[in-house]
Amino acid sequence: MNSILISRRSALAAATTACGLGLVGCGKGGSGTSAGSVGSGAAAADGKTYQIGVLQLTEHAALDAANKGFIKALDAAGLSYKADQQNAQNDQPTCQTIASKFVGDGVDLIFAIATPAAQAAAAATTEIPIVGTAITDFAASGLVESNDEPGGNVTGSSDLTPVADQIDLLHKVLPDAKKVGLLYCTAESNSEVQVKLAEDACDEKGLSHERYTVSSSNEIQQVVESMAGKVDVIYAPTDNTIAAGMATVAMVANDNKIPTVVGCDTMVEDGGMISYSINYTDLGQRAGEMAVKILTEGADPATMPIETLSSKECKLIVNKATAEACGVDISGVDADQTV
Repeated sequence: MNSILISRRSALAAATTACGLGLVGCGKGGSGTSAGSVGSGAAAADGKTYQIGVLQLTEHAALDAANKGFIKALDAAGLSYKADQQNAQNDQPTCQTIASKFVGDGVDLIFAIATPAAQAAAAATTEIPIVGTAITDFAASGLVESNDEPGGNVTGSSDLTPVADQIDLLHKVLPDAKKVGLLYCTAESNSEVQVKLAEDACDEKGLSHERYTVSSSNEIQQVVESMAGKVDVIYAPTDNTIAAGMATVAMVANDNKIPTVVGCDTMVEDGGMISYSINYTDLGQRAGEMAVKILTEGADPATMPIETLSSKECKLIVNKATAEACGVDISGVDADQTV
């Protein structure tokens, strides 16, 4: 393949269509786990130590990074706080139990990571401020009245992904590719929306496409194996099930020399070949900065627009080993990060 130069360009402008839920989980998980309380920062001016309930849907790199970014923002502000870290292990009823616990504990703020976590928190309280992240469209998920004017006790940062730019990247890196396999979990409604955006982008590029779906992580290996010889490249959007199983996707795809273009940076770090992506640590930090304003400045979530990372904050990330395994020449790719 001829060497190419991939220029970084506006991602979010190409994805103005509402994208549903971001990184939502499917399937059932185990019971919630607690990482205990984390105290940090100097004492608040009024001597108050804030109680913050952190509800994370499940464990995988993107959501973990958002969690770390949130805590980073609290520490940077010098906030005195205790964070009760709870993980629902990808189980919606557990999300609801944890959210109810936070309400019963009378926490000052709930930080909800991923849409089902935020929905559980919003169902549990209309009084306690809720800041969410790793949610593609707060309005489409029923969390706020509108993304510009939330109107309730929920606000946060959106992980709107540059789907059209990712397909454009796919077309430039793999100019000979004719058919794209779209891999996602059927239980994740926002993956469906992102896949529709990908299909539209593929149509514009003259690329044929076919959906390949799983209903749980147990099906990933079999479904990816079924793509061998049928597709030239795999596109996987931000999807909790696929993100958590990215190592399996990469193992099978690489063995069959199928390149993978994925929805976020952590999926590249876990074996995907390339992505034009937001950074989830930055996303969580943005949510943390919003939480600090609510706690210390009296900011009202109802009037705090949902925040997104700008195109300047997106990055092009490449996995060199995966590209080599798939026989793809990335020497001309102007990457921000190579793993």
